[in-house]
Amino acid sequence: MDELFFILSKLAWGVLSPTNMIILMMALGTLFLMKGAVSAAKKILVSTVVVTLLLTVYPLGDSVMFPLENRFSKPQVMPEQIDGIIVLGGGEQLKTSLSWQSAELGAGGDRYIGAAILAKRYPTAPVIFTGGNSLLSFQGKGDQGNIAQTVLTAVGIEKNRLIIESKSRNTNENFLFIRPLLPETMGNYLLVTSAFHMPRAMGIARQQGLNVIAYPVDYRSNQPVLRQWSFNLYEHLEVLEPAWREWIGLTVYYITGRTDEWFPAPVQAVSLQKSQGS
Repeated sequence: MDELFFILSKLAWGVLSPTNMIILMMALGTLFLMKGAVSAAKKILVSTVVVTLLLTVYPLGDSVMFPLENRFSKPQVMPEQIDGIIVLGGGEQLKTSLSWQSAELGAGGDRYIGAAILAKRYPTAPVIFTGGNSLLSFQGKGDQGNIAQTVLTAVGIEKNRLIIESKSRNTNENFLFIRPLLPETMGNYLLVTSAFHMPRAMGIARQQGLNVIAYPVDYRSNQPVLRQWSFNLYEHLEVLEPAWREWIGLTVYYITGRTDEWFPAPVQAVSLQKSQGS
């Protein structure tokens, strides 16, 4: 079932990606035009052009991304002691790293900076990385774990502090596979991942019975006061793509029982909502 879920999720995103949807709609409209269905072609093409122009001139992705990144914040008071620092994979450029035999990082590389900061603050805590190969067509050709070990040691974390899990392909498997590796299963762990990914990660960790404290990094949206009209489709899609994907991921993980909440919130907020409801 997990194998089918992994494959279907990759295939579905090929259609649901905003960029791909624009291309597919343009292709569909062109096909209708070639077949003589001019009226239908006009509706599809005009609608697609309008949406594309809107995405070009306004950072709609910020509006979609901001609620995700605003859900969890770094602790106002850091815990005195922790049992480990969990770092989720996703900041690595696996294909580029394999191509050049070099540890290359992408937009989520801030996860390693966050890990380094926390490793310095908690010098005896193990650093637990989880991430394998999430590429559908490159299974068995490398994993994020090797990149992680190279980068984490390069930023000054001793190799004997590292626990590397390199078989997981998605967030659910991240926590499922590291659970047996944790020094204390019921211990307290700081969780490092991109801010937009934190709600889903927290929901999965809770559903699997792990005690984690959010430490979000890698913010990508702008505050409302800083958003402005511009003419940069590529930049706007760079924010919209992961945000839209994350909202889909939250919905699918909730429907399939991988999280108990559709949009997980900090514990204090959940307790407040329950008390107000009662």
